[in-house]
Amino acid sequence: MRLAVVSPFLDRQHGTERCIIEQLERLAARDDLEIHVYAQRVEDLRGVTRDRNSSSSAPILWHKVPAIPGPHLLTYVWWFLANHLQRFWDSRIRGIKFDVLYSPGINAFDADVIAVHIVFHEFYRRIRLHLKLDASSKPRWPLLIHRRLYYRLIMTLERVVYPRRETRLVAVSQLVSRHLEEFFGRSDARVIPNAVDTDRFTPQVRAQRRETARATLHLPSDNFSLLMIGNDWAKKGFETLAHCLAECRDLPITLLVVGRDDPGIFLPLLERLAVQDRVKFHPPTDEVELFYAAADLYASPSLEDSFALPPLEAMACGLPIITSLNNGGSQSITEGLDGFVLVDPLDINALSALVRRLYEHPEIRSRVGENAARTAQSYTWDRNAREIWDVLMLAFTEKGLGTARKENTSAKLR
Repeated sequence: MRLAVVSPFLDRQHGTERCIIEQLERLAARDDLEIHVYAQRVEDLRGVTRDRNSSSSAPILWHKVPAIPGPHLLTYVWWFLANHLQRFWDSRIRGIKFDVLYSPGINAFDADVIAVHIVFHEFYRRIRLHLKLDASSKPRWPLLIHRRLYYRLIMTLERVVYPRRETRLVAVSQLVSRHLEEFFGRSDARVIPNAVDTDRFTPQVRAQRRETARATLHLPSDNFSLLMIGNDWAKKGFETLAHCLAECRDLPITLLVVGRDDPGIFLPLLERLAVQDRVKFHPPTDEVELFYAAADLYASPSLEDSFALPPLEAMACGLPIITSLNNGGSQSITEGLDGFVLVDPLDINALSALVRRLYEHPEIRSRVGENAARTAQSYTWDRNAREIWDVLMLAFTEKGLGTARKENTSAKLR
């Protein structure tokens, strides 16, 4: 099979792109597969080399799609058009034809398999109240209008692409699968959940690094540390966590927040709640184990998350976690056994009660953490890659049969 993978970029700092990297590195070991990546940027992908019109023995060839600077809406439209044009050139001029086209999200009209990590129809429904323009948001009008136009474009493409039965859909969680059925009538999406590196994230590694990690982050021995990792902190439930800190101000709690967002956006909220000294912001790092080792509890009451990776990594490390039903990854949690799931991510009282309970009962933290580590063992990237390979092969087989039928029909007509 000659496989084309179309994604604006690939790196390990973003959940969707990291998932694709983990899959490709495992699929590249197959002798019956040739992988071509169309992307503007590729980082930390083993076995990849640039396609420079020459033969290469590398398992993955990267066809670099040109990028342009500008607002996200413009760069996305350019990317969408540019990858189509480059693949058309490679097919018609260079003779590089692909058997299956695989895309994380909507990056092409002609994708055979799409891995759906977010349904923007549902996402927009949840956040549209925050996009309303009012007098107090005048300085942000350009940003809000730009964001609204971008969401509208993506939703238009969703209505065009997702209902097509010839395109196989892979949902990253049961939650996403339900959204695909609700908005597009696609009840046939294959659910392949995200996974975790169970060799890298373990209770043993966490225990070994704990003392050093807490010293590095300047956490006193009696401090109870909450952890939240990811980009788009508002979506991850930061506001609810901030109010939780205010509700539990009698406890020695520190919130560690790791990601690429601008902390300055959230400082007015923290100052109003008088908890600014209880929050420590950190940029993302390849040594994310440092934060899992230092933390006592992972907490992310997500407003919307298809299947967040950090909660599963925290579980693999033996950390108790709190998330919400709006995180598709909550499907892997049995309430009270290996984690805790908030029905309402905005329920400050429920979150505060849980945090207080876990602070006061270390035996519960220990038991839930041990169960969480066992649960995470079944969510491996090897399994994830095998399941996506099955879907790619089904698409490959169906396309082959379709081609054969067309050729037979043409022969009969002649």
